[in-house]
Amino acid sequence: MADKKTPTQAAARVVTHLTVQERVDRGKAARTGCSRSSHAAWNPTADRPDPIDLLEAQATTRIPELVPIRYGRMLVSPFAFYRGAAAIMASDLSTMPNTGLYVQLCGDAHLSNFGGFASPERELILDVNDFDETLPGPWEWDVKRLAASIVIAGRERGFEAKTLRSLVLDTVGEYHRSMQEFAALGNLDLWYLHLDLAGIQERLGKKVKPKAIKALDKDLAHASHRDNHRALEKHTRRVDGQIRIAPNPPLVIPIEDLLQDKEGDQIEEIVRGLLRKYRSSLRGDIQHLLEGYRYVHLARKVVGVGSVGTRAWIVLLLGRDEEDPLILQVKEAGASVLEPYLGKSAYANNGRRVVEGQRLMQSSSDIFLGWERVAAGLDSQSHDFYVRQLWDWKISANVETMEPDEMMDYGKMCAWTLARAHARTGDRVAISAYLGTSDLTHKALAEFAVAYADQNDRDYQALVAAVESGRIKAEMGI
Repeated sequence: MADKKTPTQAAARVVTHLTVQERVDRGKAARTGCSRSSHAAWNPTADRPDPIDLLEAQATTRIPELVPIRYGRMLVSPFAFYRGAAAIMASDLSTMPNTGLYVQLCGDAHLSNFGGFASPERELILDVNDFDETLPGPWEWDVKRLAASIVIAGRERGFEAKTLRSLVLDTVGEYHRSMQEFAALGNLDLWYLHLDLAGIQERLGKKVKPKAIKALDKDLAHASHRDNHRALEKHTRRVDGQIRIAPNPPLVIPIEDLLQDKEGDQIEEIVRGLLRKYRSSLRGDIQHLLEGYRYVHLARKVVGVGSVGTRAWIVLLLGRDEEDPLILQVKEAGASVLEPYLGKSAYANNGRRVVEGQRLMQSSSDIFLGWERVAAGLDSQSHDFYVRQLWDWKISANVETMEPDEMMDYGKMCAWTLARAHARTGDRVAISAYLGTSDLTHKALAEFAVAYADQNDRDYQALVAAVESGRIKAEMGI
């Protein structure tokens, strides 16, 4: 009797290995359909979608009572609006010529989406730190979003137009120089690269102002205290002798305050079940580590600007004793705002899309980073989630207080980091060849950044008008 055949697995992906020269030729050929100077143009199409329509479409899948908080946070300033407007810019970028040279995109690569966190080796490193919109796409989409964010943030700081242009030129120039450097590296040498304080000083040397290094050094020292113990102090209190997550409505609401009786019990059991199943997305040794922690408490948390309204929870776990906390964030992952223009993710679970993109782009990722799907909650809908530590030495730069020199140095750090992430995930030789040896792309992107900052101002005013007319509701100061 013949042996039974095992079910056919998906065919292994066939990878074509081009020579270095073929990769160079590929990069130069991309200039035919998308010249380097073409990146300068930003001309809204006649049928450009209403930006408020795009924001309202996102709101349909979010928690209704939290959506006004999102709009309120976006109303704070044009830069705050930009942080929440990734869907708008994705729509706009899709109307422009692109190089066709794909990398793993962050999808929301503005200045505030870079920062510091601890590696598993307990070394503080700087990297991209937001991947909710990650998806493969043309490298320049991330660079354009970063460049425009510099102009928008710089305008709020009162920087002159000449200064803003210089900042963008320096940032894009750093991306270009870094990509050329990475194109010459071996695969493993590139893979192991990361950026810590010593690396910043070594790479940028005297070009980094002592004041900026001193400020960064202070931030890094502060970051080492932003760990699970500090999160325990900040986010918990004792109730009847038990440690519980402290309420801070509407930003943090413990499960028993959010939902009463059986409904609260049901959500709590759903999240506990998610955590049990999410372990399978972790490495075996980390699964073992996580199993040493017991569930204690749950609360809903409002996070970020663009993410406000998505389902997000913080979960308190304890290990050896009450002095051994682990606080996890369980955050909903919807479809990337890039999907309508770049196609669906290869992953059916959007939580996995976020996690896999993060692991690809970051030099080192949170050991507890994983994903799971909740088949049905109280709303009878399935939702994808990813899980990570709430704090693990996490810091973000205060863009709103930067002086020009500080923003220049910070922009270069972001550009180096973004170039390394793109070089890891795309054809760095082809991208370097496309950029070439001239500054054509630098100048073009500097023009684009100013033009798109103007567009962002108009879109911000559209949000202001929508609130004033009563079309949408916003809650400020939260």
